Amino acid sequence: MAGQHEAVIIDALRTPIGRYGGVLSTVRPDDLAARVIEAVVDRNDLPRDGIDDVVFGCTNGAGEDNRNVARMAALLSGLPVETPGVTVNRLCASGLEAVGHAARAVRVGEGDLLLAGGVESMSRSPFAMLKPERSLPRGNMALVDTTLGWRFINPRMEERYSTESMGETAENVAERYGVSREDQDAFALESHRRAVAATEEGRFDAEIVTVDTPQPKGPPITVHADEGPRPATSLEKLAKLRPAFR
Repeated sequence: MAGQHEAVIIDALRTPIGRYGGVLSTVRPDDLAARVIEAVVDRNDLPRDGIDDVVFGCTNGAGEDNRNVARMAALLSGLPVETPGVTVNRLCASGLEAVGHAARAVRVGEGDLLLAGGVESMSRSPFAMLKPERSLPRGNMALVDTTLGWRFINPRMEERYSTESMGETAENVAERYGVSREDQDAFALESHRRAVAATEEGRFDAEIVTVDTPQPKGPPITVHADEGPRPATSLEKLAKLRPAFR
């Protein structure tokens, strides 16, 4: 198309990936996002007043990441108040959707320099409660865990479509296509082995931004590596894990 701009990625940074309730659980998601924005701006000497938009994907958005976390992170990172921000949600593809959104904006001439990414903290996802249908209700109010899966399901949606969680869906797929538990464990073990090897070889060092995590007692701990890969795992240990949804 005549006049179309080319969209390119000039850098990619991220925080370490933590476990549920792990070393990053004391850090708010908007602070995590702000930390990466600060780092990418500083490392590339980007003009703070020249960023046209900040686009972040966020799957949950029910707690500290509510109210347009992209805009909040941009402000917390020190970008000018004039810098806009928009948060998108395509569930597990939200971060990739944000990058696609930014690329499209560049290609159609809506901006020249955009920051795009994603943020989420399942550890800090809150419990939520709907407002009662009438004033001054009696009885106990039910809370919903927003960490994972469906909540506040529309009965019509439940009638027409499946509202199972990702874990349940994975088990259904494995059963349908005959993926054995042994094959899954072997795949998982090889995935851990490769992740541990890549970490030890420093392959992720250039893309990871360290994060200082507040502690209940004592000074903050600086997190510099992914928490998930388990060097000591084995087929025997994996075989002892039980499905969470059956």
